[in-house]
Amino acid sequence: MQIELPFGVDLPPDRGSHVPFQGDLVASGFSRNTVPAASGHDALLSTGAETFPVYFVRMRRARRYVLRVRPDGALRLTIPRGGSRAEALRFAERHLAWAARERARATATPVDPGVERELRARARERLIPELLALARQHELTVSRVSIRNQRSRWGACSPGGHITLNYRLILMPPDVREYVLLHELMHLKQPNHSPRFWRLVSAACPRFREAERWLKSSGRALF
Repeated sequence: MQIELPFGVDLPPDRGSHVPFQGDLVASGFSRNTVPAASGHDALLSTGAETFPVYFVRMRRARRYVLRVRPDGALRLTIPRGGSRAEALRFAERHLAWAARERARATATPVDPGVERELRARARERLIPELLALARQHELTVSRVSIRNQRSRWGACSPGGHITLNYRLILMPPDVREYVLLHELMHLKQPNHSPRFWRLVSAACPRFREAERWLKSSGRALF
């Protein structure tokens, strides 16, 4: 139902590394980057210069480990069915440099309010007509469109056809922006990210993988 920013790394676990939940290891079994967890945290990871509180989230429907940097700078680690905390931490350790960069960006100087107002106005003028034109092209009905300052996603689609778009889409290359719009529209046909959904996306936007690569490599720079 949403496109998430490259806030987090979303990669499959290593082959052959699945471990049952019952096989989770205690903190002392983790690598040198893991330190004892403080109260309220599931674990702590350290680069030497920075320490990251870690919160685990188990999701039986998840198909891979997902690492995200929360607004407070902590790490949110999603563990898929058949995964373990130990492997999740190893996954996070491989991306600590990335997490440090994301945390630094999160504390960067905010956009000037006047600039944001101008961008929001431009987004309303451009994004809504573009979205509705694509909806007509694909014979889809959108009940409502909202332009917002979203911090963790590019867009979202509700079951009732309400589509929310990040105003920063106006700053993207046109082909990438069109992919995001089509992505949300395809959720009107398929509400999840199942194989069928991606087949719909591919049919509507054959070069969507190129747009995905741009979002992951350059999208965060729009904040």
